[in-house]
Amino acid sequence: MEKEGPIGVMDSGVGGLTVLRSLQKKFPHEKFLYVGDTARAPYGIHTREEIISMVSDLTDWLAGQNIKQLVIACNTITVLGTELVRGQYPFHVVGMSKGAELALAATKNKRIGVFATDFTVSTKAHQKAIQALDSSVQVFSQGCTKFVPLIEAGKFGSPELKAAIQEYVDILKNKQVDTVLLSCTHYPFVRQEIEKDFGPGVTIIDPAEATAEDAWLDLQSTGLEKLEGTGHCTVCFTGRLEKGKELAARMLDLEQCDFQKINLESRGVY
Repeated sequence: MEKEGPIGVMDSGVGGLTVLRSLQKKFPHEKFLYVGDTARAPYGIHTREEIISMVSDLTDWLAGQNIKQLVIACNTITVLGTELVRGQYPFHVVGMSKGAELALAATKNKRIGVFATDFTVSTKAHQKAIQALDSSVQVFSQGCTKFVPLIEAGKFGSPELKAAIQEYVDILKNKQVDTVLLSCTHYPFVRQEIEKDFGPGVTIIDPAEATAEDAWLDLQSTGLEKLEGTGHCTVCFTGRLEKGKELAARMLDLEQCDFQKINLESRGVY
């Protein structure tokens, strides 16, 4: 591993851009190589076997770019694929933080909500992580099937997205939660709208900041962190490049980014 090598960031689509934003703030001197598999997103609707195969495609491509660390900026991949990747490549792998510690620090009534994909909800990964630290906490997980397609389509402010947010917020409001984890990396794109619908009595938590901290500590442990120089990011998508750039503009400083469409099958750039 070379200190000058890029940090790889993997996601099923554009949601990981919210994690990339946190990483760039934490690592201002680093080069990043982001890959969003927009041609096959969202991963949450695929089978376990399909997800494993797609994760392998992404990781092999990034390995070919000589990355020095891999951050998996996707909760679905983290839940299913992190352990399959870890130890198979020369670089360290950091998965999405479940945000359990942050949620426990924020809750006062010990009733925590989780917004996630149906797949992530089905694994009960966040519930287990939280209750492993405090078994008295009640966790209410809500699959938000409508969010990702609307966000990927750029339907911000649309009646459809507003209705979807209200639908899912109302379900957790009825559970009297006082803390909600955004356990899909797409959801911070609409964090402000979610916060508005919940109101001031509910704390919304994005685990991306904890993930960036985990990545920083890991990079320090290997001695590969850069402490000087100008940071930069190459953002790659497997499909819908222009739509990806539009969504990236909501999260990133485009002056520090290049954009490419890649072909995973040939491991090259179109």
